[in-house]
This record gives sequence, C-alpha cells and structure tokens, in this order.
Amino acid sequence: MTTNTPFNLQEQQALAAALDDEYKSHETYQGVIRDFCPVRPFINIVQAEARHISALLALFAKYAVSPPANAWRDQAPRFASVHEACMAGVQGEIDSVAIYERLLLTTQRPDILEVFRALRSASQDRHLPAFQRCAQRG
Repeated sequence: MTTNTPFNLQEQQALAAALDDEYKSHETYQGVIRDFCPVRPFINIVQAEARHISALLALFAKYAVSPPANAWRDQAPRFASVHEACMAGVQGEIDSVAIYERLLLTTQRPDILEVFRALRSASQDRHLPAFQRCAQRG
C-alpha cells in the first residue's frame, strides 16, 4: 500500500482505538500521581504516554482526519493504593500489547505500522516490566 492509497475507515478506526488506549493510560496514570504524589513508575510512564499521544495525533494530522476527543478525561479509574494501581498497570499494559497486536493487522502503511510497533514495544518491553516490579514491591 502506498501513501497515495486513500486513507480508509479501518485505518481511521485503528488510529482512534490506539489513541483511546493511550488517553486511557495517560489519564489513569495522571490520576495515580494526583492521588499519591509523583511516584515511580507512574511519573516516568505518564510522560511516555504523552509522547505516544503526540505520535498518534501527528498521524491524524498527516492523513487530515479529526482525532476523537479524550473520553477518559475525569473518567479514569481510581485506586486505594499505589500497589493496586501497579497491579492495574500490569493488566493495562498487557491489554495495550493485545490492542496493538490487533491494530497491526489493519494497515499496510509503513508510518502507521512503525508507530504501532513502537507503542506496542514500549508497553511490552518497558512499561509492563516497570509495573511488574512495582507490583512485586507491594
């Protein structure tokens, strides 16, 4: 598929799903920081999530597609403890990897595939292990 191929609905929906997942993570981790102060790994990962959102928004702009609004603003889950939040972070990153595995099948565009692979890798190789360490600390 070349960049001359019209941007299709499946690709638009894939970008929207990716952005929704990144918004959810960002808002959730921001909430943990608000509730429990700047604690690791949330303080580091929330910054990465903001970069992920920017990368996806750049693709929306490139293909002249309006991005969906952040439906997670003021809707993120709350947690009773940092440990509980870390456990949820583990599951959230596992879910993110699965989302990107599915989304990688929706396009042949090299730029979108590159971003999806990078975001999947960040979840799998950096965020998930950080939350697993946090959860193990109790």
